[in-house]
Amino acid sequence: MANQVKSDKDYSQYFQPPSLTDAKKRGKEEIAVHYDFTIPEDMQEFGKDKYYLIRTYGCQMNEHDTEVMKGLLEHMGYQTTEDKNQADVILLNTCAIRENAEDKVFGELGHLKALKAQKPGLVLGVCGCMSQEEAVVNRIMQKHAFVDLIFGTHNIHRLPTLLKDAYYNKEMVVEVWSKEGDIVENLPKKREGIRAWVNIMFGCDKFCTYCIVPYTRGKERSRRPQDVLAEVRDLARQGFQEITLLGQNVNAYGKDFEDITYSFADLMDDIRKIDVPRIRFTTSHPRDFDDRLIEVLGKRGNLVEHIHLPVQSGNTEVLKRMSRKYSRDHYLELARKIKEMLPDVVLTTDIIVGFPGETDEQFDETMSLYEKVGFDFAFTFIYSPREGTPAADMEDNVPMEVKKQRLYRLNELVNAHSKASNDKLLGQTVEVLVEGESKNNADVLAGRTRTNKLIHFTGSKELIGRMVEVEVTHAQTWILKGEIVQKPMKLSM
Repeated sequence: MANQVKSDKDYSQYFQPPSLTDAKKRGKEEIAVHYDFTIPEDMQEFGKDKYYLIRTYGCQMNEHDTEVMKGLLEHMGYQTTEDKNQADVILLNTCAIRENAEDKVFGELGHLKALKAQKPGLVLGVCGCMSQEEAVVNRIMQKHAFVDLIFGTHNIHRLPTLLKDAYYNKEMVVEVWSKEGDIVENLPKKREGIRAWVNIMFGCDKFCTYCIVPYTRGKERSRRPQDVLAEVRDLARQGFQEITLLGQNVNAYGKDFEDITYSFADLMDDIRKIDVPRIRFTTSHPRDFDDRLIEVLGKRGNLVEHIHLPVQSGNTEVLKRMSRKYSRDHYLELARKIKEMLPDVVLTTDIIVGFPGETDEQFDETMSLYEKVGFDFAFTFIYSPREGTPAADMEDNVPMEVKKQRLYRLNELVNAHSKASNDKLLGQTVEVLVEGESKNNADVLAGRTRTNKLIHFTGSKELIGRMVEVEVTHAQTWILKGEIVQKPMKLSM
C-alpha cells in the first residue's frame, strides 16, 4: 500500500473529504431508514486468520460505535487483539470535543508510524468525530500520509467496503460524509459485560457556540420507536442488567418525526415496562427536559434516580453567548421540579470555565448555582476553542492562569460536594449491580448503585453480573466501601 497521491484523477475515486461548509448547511432532506444491511459476500471471510485492534477516545457514543465496528469486523472473520504488533487492522475511533483529545490521537499516530514502516501490510485507520473535521483530515493527509483509511461517523456501516479499498488501492482511502447519514438498522454489535448502550438518536440541532458536535454528528435523527423497543427487549432476553439510552440530546428524541407524535417521555414510559433491572440515559439538554419526562421518571421502577444534566455555566449572560437557549433561573427551576418529583435524585453536570468574556462575577454565579442545585459530581473543563465553531471567532480574553485558578476552585467545590453526598450514605443499605473485580485489587468486587456511585466490597466472584444489597461502611470522595448484607437479589423486576 503506497501512501502518496498519484494525481487528482487517480485519487478522486476514493477521496471524499469532509467539508465544514457543507456540514453547516442544515438541509431538510429526508433521512432514510434501512433494514436490509448485509456484509458483502466477498468480505464475509476477508478477515480470516487476521486480527484487529480499536482504540477508542471520547464519549459513550464513541464506545458504542466501537461495538458496531467490532461486530462488523468479527462478522468478516477478524479476531480481536490488544497487541498492536499482532494486529492487521488498527482503527483509532476519535473524539473532537476538546483539543487534548486530538493531541492524544496525533501522539498515537506518531507512535504507530514506526510500526507501519515495519508492517507495510497493516491497515491503519482514523475514524470518529475528528475525521469529520476538514482541518484534521488535511493535517493527516499532509503530515501522516502513512494512514491508509479515514472515515466518519455517518458511514460506519461502510467499513467492510472501505477496508477492502484500503487493502487493494495504492492511495489513502478517505470517505467522510458531510451530509447526515441515513439510519441503518440491524448492524452487528459486539457487546461485552452486563451493561449495554442503545442509540436512540443521532446528531444535535442545538448549535452551542463552543461545540463541534452538530458538524461532526449532523442533524437530529431519531430511530423509530419500534426499533428501539425491539433492541431493548432483545437485550433483556440476553440477560443484560443495565441499559443506557444514548443521544447527543436524548430529550429531543422524536421531535423530527412527521408522521407520529412520540416523545422521549413516551419512549421511557414504554421501556419502563420491559424486564431490565436498570435503565439510564445520557445526555440531556435542559431546554428540552419537560414536565412529562419528569412525571415518567417519577414512576421509578427500572428508571434510575440519576440524571446527568449539563449546565455549562451558572450565569445567564455566559449561557447566552454559549447559545444554550436557557437561563440560570430556568435551570434552577428545572432542578427544583426534578427534586420535587425525585427527592433522592443524584444530579451530575458538565461545566466549562473561562469561556470568552467570563468575568469573576459570572464565574462566581457558576459556583453559587452548583451550591444551590447540590450536584453530586461534575465533569469540569477549561474552555478551548474548536475550529469552525462561532466561539472560535470570539476573543479568548480570559488568561490561562485565571482559567486554571477558576478550575481549581470549582474542583475543590465538586470534591467537597461529592464527599458530603457519599457521607450521607454511611450506614445505609444500597442496591448494587456487581460489575467485576476492582481495578486495583482482584480480591475486591466493584459495582455501582442505582445513582451510579462506585462501591467496593468483598464477595465471591460468582456475584459478578448480579444484584446484591450492600451496607455502606466507609465513604471517600469518589468511592464507597461496604459489606454485603444479604444473598443476591432476584434478577427480575
